[in-house]
Amino acid sequence: MAGGTGSSAEYIQHHLTNLTYGQLPDGSWGLAHTAEEAQAMGFWSVNVDSMGWSIALGLVFCGIFYAAARKATPGVPGGLQNFVEAIVDFIDDTTRSIFTYKNDLIAPMALTIFVWVWLMNLMDLIPVDWIPGLASAMGIHYMKIVPSTDPNITMAMALSVFVLIIFYSIKCKGLGGFLGELAFHPFPKIAAPVNFVLEGVTLIAKPLSLGLRLFGNMYAGEMIFILIALMFTGGLVFGVFGGVLQWGWAVFHVLIITLQAFIFAVLTVVYLAQAHDVESEH
Repeated sequence: MAGGTGSSAEYIQHHLTNLTYGQLPDGSWGLAHTAEEAQAMGFWSVNVDSMGWSIALGLVFCGIFYAAARKATPGVPGGLQNFVEAIVDFIDDTTRSIFTYKNDLIAPMALTIFVWVWLMNLMDLIPVDWIPGLASAMGIHYMKIVPSTDPNITMAMALSVFVLIIFYSIKCKGLGGFLGELAFHPFPKIAAPVNFVLEGVTLIAKPLSLGLRLFGNMYAGEMIFILIALMFTGGLVFGVFGGVLQWGWAVFHVLIITLQAFIFAVLTVVYLAQAHDVESEH
């Protein structure tokens, strides 16, 4: 890639464009060959790379934990078993400290969210040109490998949690109790319309905060890696400095990807604990 301003902009745009399947300008259906075609496909398009990597990493998660369960022994645990048990114990203890109700779904779901989101975030540590460059050599125009930098993925997960929040709120409190919680707080019942608007915004903010927080942090991290990669085109001095920056940001990013996965899992447990709380005034 040349070091000019135009080529730098094209480089950034290329790395931020998904491999998108949808309706092409001629009316046929297929993969977009340009960023403009991908943007023009609209709502009914599918980001094939985000979907594919999400599913693949989900299978990796299942495979690792299945292998650990198959090889588990009652004696001194091996490395993989010890690693998996540490994660399970950590998430289980965290869930128990927040969620004090009886529901066998919550802890496994929190574990799934934490590990799956962490694996998706971990892809951000792979150098930005490696896999897209390999894909380009195979004739694939675009390839974003970090699913959590796609708002379609993060918001889909957040909306799934939102559905569970609504479901358990109605199941535990009844439809009347759920609607009453929205309409009769924080002001007296006479201000029910105002309460409903305020509480409705609070309710909707839950999935938005989950999905957009994860997307925003991971997108920013990916953008920094892309900008650092541009430094390798500026000669030896900038290349060495870029290598140092890339290493330093990658080390710091390990904390970010773990923290974001943990926050998503913990907030999910907190929101579902609120949905189960039938004694709360609010």
